[in-house]
Amino acid sequence: MGPTNRSPTAAADRSPDSADFGRRQLLGAVGAAALGGLAGCVSLPTALGDRLDGTEDVSHFQNGLRRLGYYPEETVPDSVSVNWSFPVNYVTHTAAKSSPVPTPDGETIIIAGDSGWVHAYTPEGELQWSTLTGATDLGFHGSPAIVGDTAYIGGYDGDLYAFDTDSGDIVWRTRADDLHGALAIGSSPAFHDGTLYVVSEYGSPSTGTIWAIDPDTGDPLWYDDRMWGQPHPSPTIDLETGRMVGGSNDGVVYGWEFPALVYTWEYQADADGRERADGAFREGAQIKGTVAAYDGYGYVGSWDNHFYCLDLEDGAEVWSFETGASIMSNPAVDVAEGIVYMGSDDNYVYALDAESGEEIWSADVNGRVIGALTVTAETVLAGSYDSYLYALDKETGDRRWRVENRGRVTSAPVPVDGRIYYAERAAFSNYYDDAETVMEEPGHAYCLVSDE
Repeated sequence: MGPTNRSPTAAADRSPDSADFGRRQLLGAVGAAALGGLAGCVSLPTALGDRLDGTEDVSHFQNGLRRLGYYPEETVPDSVSVNWSFPVNYVTHTAAKSSPVPTPDGETIIIAGDSGWVHAYTPEGELQWSTLTGATDLGFHGSPAIVGDTAYIGGYDGDLYAFDTDSGDIVWRTRADDLHGALAIGSSPAFHDGTLYVVSEYGSPSTGTIWAIDPDTGDPLWYDDRMWGQPHPSPTIDLETGRMVGGSNDGVVYGWEFPALVYTWEYQADADGRERADGAFREGAQIKGTVAAYDGYGYVGSWDNHFYCLDLEDGAEVWSFETGASIMSNPAVDVAEGIVYMGSDDNYVYALDAESGEEIWSADVNGRVIGALTVTAETVLAGSYDSYLYALDKETGDRRWRVENRGRVTSAPVPVDGRIYYAERAAFSNYYDDAETVMEEPGHAYCLVSDE
């Protein structure tokens, strides 16, 4: 196993006149005109500002628009214990669970569950509010973007919600019907310069749409529905290169100019499975994780067992690294050291040189890694299918500690002011057997603190 170099994939033209312009694009043409034009015809105002990841008054999944999972100012304690936990996840659905997200002031932790509830807790574990939404079948799997005192999150009912973080009141709710009949929203929204960006999924045919949304009203401003395969990943925005990117279950990473929102390239991983959507795409290279953007490159894994480095300018493949199984977790990047950390279904966490793809170390965590990784000042945090959260030395991969939980840890671990927040799946018996599946215990959200 190791890095391989392959030729880049040329961007495909999916203009309305091209042969592979999808059925959803044609169906949405009238709606697009009403929103201000077809994909790529609208330019939304944006200023770069002082920080590449936006203003300080915003909290994102993976700690920023570039989705780096990078917390350089946070230090993980040498030993930890559970300070508090509460049940939040009950559904057998195998998607990674929603990650806790702190409000920008750090005084409230917003945690969404897979039963349709959204909760707010203080860092000390005091419940501030709980709000039940319409997403009661499969709940929430994406994580909120929090802007000031408003949290935005999409549900598996296909609706997009805005919550007041002080009261839990629903400020607005954009219905699935207003998003072209969305089946679900599994991605985590991105916010920049007065606009939200989020991806929705559709079932017939199996497609996806990326939206620009007015955060004050929930009204759609722009969309591009060229994506195939019910995309789960969150949009990644790299202001330095002027790109917005996202992957999908068709094995494609799509790229747009940002903020112009002009579609500019796509990269196709090695999809060699059965045909879907009447031959529109093939399975085998599903991209479930969100792209991490660093130094002009995007890093993402695929179900074709490869982890890719792509040039964000044109989508060209720079290198790929092969693991022993599919990859669906979100990577983390140590910007100071130029190291990308990723997890695989082969039960390993890997540290790779971001420039070359060379393996620096690998660590066995005794189970599949499907949730997002986190890197701090000295430590990589990774949840495993063996029901433990692992803390690994970021220089060597040696285990610093692990914490046993009830179910499989599939959210991102989020370190804030000496505390670590994360969530797990419910614990089920007979899940992969012919016998009736039984929930043994609901999945909890946790807060860890130092033992010292």
